[in-house]
Amino acid sequence: MTDTPVAGNLPGTGAARPGLASSLSRTAQDLLLSDYFVLYLSLAYFIVLIPFLPTLSNPANISNILSNMWPLLVVATGQTFVLTVGGIDLSQGSVIGLTSVIAGALLATSASGSVLANAPIWGIIISEDGGLLAGHPGAIWIGIGAMLATAAIIGAINGISVAVLNMPPFMVTLVGLIVFGALAIWLTQSENIRPLPESFIQLGKGDIVSVYLGEQDEPRIPRRQIYSFVTYPMLIAVGIAIAASILLSRTVFGRYVYAIGANRRAAEISGVPVRRVIVAVFVISALCAAAGSILYSARLEGGRPTLGEGAFLLDVIGAVVIGGTSLFGGRGRILWTVFGVLFFVLLSNTLNLMNLSSFHIDMVKGAVILGAAMLNVLRERLIRERSR
Repeated sequence: MTDTPVAGNLPGTGAARPGLASSLSRTAQDLLLSDYFVLYLSLAYFIVLIPFLPTLSNPANISNILSNMWPLLVVATGQTFVLTVGGIDLSQGSVIGLTSVIAGALLATSASGSVLANAPIWGIIISEDGGLLAGHPGAIWIGIGAMLATAAIIGAINGISVAVLNMPPFMVTLVGLIVFGALAIWLTQSENIRPLPESFIQLGKGDIVSVYLGEQDEPRIPRRQIYSFVTYPMLIAVGIAIAASILLSRTVFGRYVYAIGANRRAAEISGVPVRRVIVAVFVISALCAAAGSILYSARLEGGRPTLGEGAFLLDVIGAVVIGGTSLFGGRGRILWTVFGVLFFVLLSNTLNLMNLSSFHIDMVKGAVILGAAMLNVLRERLIRERSR
């Protein structure tokens, strides 16, 4: 009786290659798999760069980092649901632009004919006297409702196309990005709509609690020494993130999302209402994009058809992936997305402080997202090896 050679120990093949788990120390494994890994990375990145960028730790810059974080967090929260279910939503940018135009067309307090005279909505929805709801006592809430309703319709179209027609989510949402983005530009002929009412602007810029760090005996406090601490965008973003976290981690719907992302076929056999859940996920993503549009439009004080264009989608998906949500579906948490958004905003801030061009900034961001994707694969391998 002869012994059968073991694979990996055949003559000339060398010893079997050790698994990933055995090649990393236990501490490194725990760190990689920690829910707070990206938070630790952000703190380390911040501390390391302070000696080279002293302005990084200035109160004004920290306030700026936080103000940039809240709108992105809202949009990234919706993207987290889609990635967790095993899809992707590229149409969020166009939803932001289109709903921003809707806000401007309905809420503008006045408008310039010389700017918007060629726009199809001129004289129908908006005129020199302002938008359709200008002066109406409930204009803000009606306008926000119209933005959310438009987003929900777009999300439902995306979800039905993916869940019912079995179309690839990448292709469906890419078409949505092109079509609805073009519609937003056509409606205004690429012009911005402003001014918006002050009560709407407060949603994106309003302070609830501010901090003054100057001399206490100054008779007149300079505005540049007053820093926002608690703002309306912060409350809106944190509220949406908490609600989304509860929905994803503590409800039956959330368990369905994880099950579909892990194995759609097995979820169907188990009785999960796959189609309804997928449609709901894309509606949630679009609604979060509209909520982000409210914050961005209010902050910039105008309806902007190009608001979600450019590298914006790179920021959203990059933040979610950096946070640790799996590109393969089945794994994702809102807490991870919060940390990913923090790191991505901090990265963008430091690159701007280095006075790099927009081209170099996008190159660095792309490299960081690629690194995050590779890290995602590494974590998946480590989880599989640990579960054996």
